[in-house]
Amino acid sequence: MDIKERLAGGRTSLGIEFGSTRIKCCLIGEDFAPIAAGEHCWENRLEDGVWTYTREDIVSGLQSAYASLKKDVKDRYGVTLTAVGAMGISAMMHGYLAFDEKDELLVPFRTWRNTMTAQAAEKLTALFGFNVPQRYSIAHLYQAVLNGEEHIDKIAHINTLAGFVHFLLTGERKLGIGDASGMFPVRDGGYNSEMAGNFSALPEIKERSWELTDILPQPVRAGEICGRLTEAGAELLDPEGDLKEGIPFAPPEGDAGTGMTATNAVRPGTGNVSAGTSVFSMIVLDEPLKGCYPEIDVVTTPDGAEVAMVHCNNCCGELDAWVKMFAEFLKLSDREADIGEVYSLLYKNAMTAPEDCGGIVAYNYISAEPVTGAGEKGPSYMRSPDSSMDLAKFFRAELYGALAALKYGNDILTEREGRTARSLTGHGGLFKVRGAAQQVLADALGCPVSVMSTAGEGGAWGMALLAAFAKDGGGALADWLDGKVFAGMEAETLAPTEAGIAGWKRYMEGYRRGLERYRSEVRG
Repeated sequence: MDIKERLAGGRTSLGIEFGSTRIKCCLIGEDFAPIAAGEHCWENRLEDGVWTYTREDIVSGLQSAYASLKKDVKDRYGVTLTAVGAMGISAMMHGYLAFDEKDELLVPFRTWRNTMTAQAAEKLTALFGFNVPQRYSIAHLYQAVLNGEEHIDKIAHINTLAGFVHFLLTGERKLGIGDASGMFPVRDGGYNSEMAGNFSALPEIKERSWELTDILPQPVRAGEICGRLTEAGAELLDPEGDLKEGIPFAPPEGDAGTGMTATNAVRPGTGNVSAGTSVFSMIVLDEPLKGCYPEIDVVTTPDGAEVAMVHCNNCCGELDAWVKMFAEFLKLSDREADIGEVYSLLYKNAMTAPEDCGGIVAYNYISAEPVTGAGEKGPSYMRSPDSSMDLAKFFRAELYGALAALKYGNDILTEREGRTARSLTGHGGLFKVRGAAQQVLADALGCPVSVMSTAGEGGAWGMALLAAFAKDGGGALADWLDGKVFAGMEAETLAPTEAGIAGWKRYMEGYRRGLERYRSEVRG
């Protein structure tokens, strides 16, 4: 059966992912290979001190990304896309979307990037004996209660971005368990009832007109059909009216879950690192952590296994800015180069520098970084008075700076819990230049790091796989991925080096010393 017949017969799966800077669509066939794609670029905005996207941003971005996919299908195959076999929505995890009984937003969407809930996060962590990061939905909800915000008693339900878009298309208030674990801690396939009871018993929560479990979306494990495209949903997604209703949906998931799926890292002992605007590592646990650490979050895989997550707000943003500045310099020198070539030149040259970056330390904090306790100061770099400055050292330090907060958190996991992944898979923009950031990461975390041939496909592809998994009837996700999707797939693996591990150790000594100075300047 050729691709045209598969498209006409709906023998495909579609994943749509809302990333920080792009909304991407990935359409795959029965062999799980992408056959068409679409995207829409967008940017969060800082309004009244809140990082947000508007409802119009969300809806128009969804429509634009789907229209781009539909055009790609038409251009490639001469077919108008009218149906797919299954689909699913993924998005940035966490954050806070609060709605009234008419499904109207009560306050602007508060994304994962906001660090305005420190008081609530601290109180809830103490109450639960479980780390509640500032970006979790429950932290945002409780902070709004503590602040006495007007909208609190009008709440009918709250959601994540993926869950909200899923609701718009299916009418179902359900959420993949991985994304749900970033709203409120989960246990045994549902929200943790003991913690929910402790929260509801708080005097300031007893006064509310709602019950916590009534306003949260229902958690659902991967492999289940989680609603179908409604007539209204089809009209919203494809205003031209070609898309048919009735398409089954996978549970909507967070970008962490789709990243784990896209890198085949859902089995205990495996892990992945997603590196883009933010960076996070996910290590699937063999058994629960013994301690509670503010630097380490416990979430789940899309099928409910516990994961130790180190989530850092900053990664490639500052690095990208420096690359663009050097591209601008080339243009001024009448030597304009493709931006991909500029990345390759700078990254590969950086790998010729000493493994400790020669006394140069970079802090890439565009926004606050809770993992290292760094506030809103902005990017910075420091170098020792006796260090020599050259381009290779500087850019190696920038590569290290993109991953240093991640190492900071993972060092706690290794030193206090004795947990390290047996293997990690890297994906995201940081790994586009072959052998650079991949080696830096292997040296930083002390374990082999693989980058697959599909690394560039990202979370939209991972969501398409979860849609295909649901269409296939579910089962054991790890076995399905091993046997059907990743069998024989090419991957390049780099092992840590002794020199690289030693270099990182020296770099982090300087990083930690400078961090105290950085924090004091923020406080001052």
